[in-house]
This record gives sequence, structure tokens and C-alpha cells, in this order.
Amino acid sequence: MSKDPGRISRLGRGGRRLALAWLLGLLAAPAYAGNVLPVPAVTIYPGDIIRENAIVDHDFGSGGPMQGAAIESRAALVGKVARHTLLPGLPISFNAVGEPRLVVDGQKVRVIFEQDGLTIETYCAALQAGGAGDVISVRNLDSGLTISGTVQSDGSVRVGG
Repeated sequence: MSKDPGRISRLGRGGRRLALAWLLGLLAAPAYAGNVLPVPAVTIYPGDIIRENAIVDHDFGSGGPMQGAAIESRAALVGKVARHTLLPGLPISFNAVGEPRLVVDGQKVRVIFEQDGLTIETYCAALQAGGAGDVISVRNLDSGLTISGTVQSDGSVRVGG
């Protein structure tokens, strides 16, 4: 397929105007507004909590990431913890962020058992780190028994019931 340098000149005056109008229309057309995504303004390292001022909105136009492939709202990012290094200007995938760890491995945690009006509270050593809703293992400090429970939003662990 050879290039024909006279191709545009053969269009004639009306064809050249049409081609120029089409090209200018492409350059002046607004970017596709449906692809504005929150991206890091600075490098965010694993374990860092994502703050509001570390996120900016970036318009990727029609050539950006596929819809649904990246987090689309700032609210879904702020307060979360980076699991991977997040680079400035790049979209953030769903698996790159997680809930903050409320319980740290080895930490002394309050464990609550409730069933049929009976409530027992004690302290155990966390054998795993976890965020709200995660099931982790803890070891009873008195008996040495290992049990599993669900991390609550206040950092306690609920077992049984």
C-alpha cells in the first residue's frame, strides 16, 4: 500500500474543507466525560492510609481504562489502605486497596462471646492481623486455646453465637 502525497490535493476545495472541519472537530471535541477516575496525586505505598488530599480526578477520555476495571469514586478510596504501591496518575484496581487493619498480629484484643443473654469478655492474643469483618485466629491468654472470631468495627473480636 503506497502513500499518495497528492491524495488530499485531489479532494478539491470542498473536500479539503470537509477534511479540515472533521480534523478540527476531533481536536476540539470534549473528552468522553464518562471516564473520570480518581487517581493518586503522589505515590502511595503499601500499608499507607489513603487520604483525601492524596487523590485527584483524572479524565481518561475514551482511550482510558475499561469501565468497571478501576475504582470509580473517591469515597471508595478515602480511608482505605493501599495493598500495593499506587503510582500517580494511574487508575486504582479494586484489589489494590483494602480495609484498614484494626487488629495487628500479636496484639492483645478484647474477645466477646454472646449467646442467649450471656456475655463473656476476655482478652486474647491475635494470631493474625485483620480488618472489620475478617475472621482471625486468637489465643486465649489463660488457657492457651486457639479460637476464631470476626473482627468488629471497634477492633474487638466476636466469637460464637
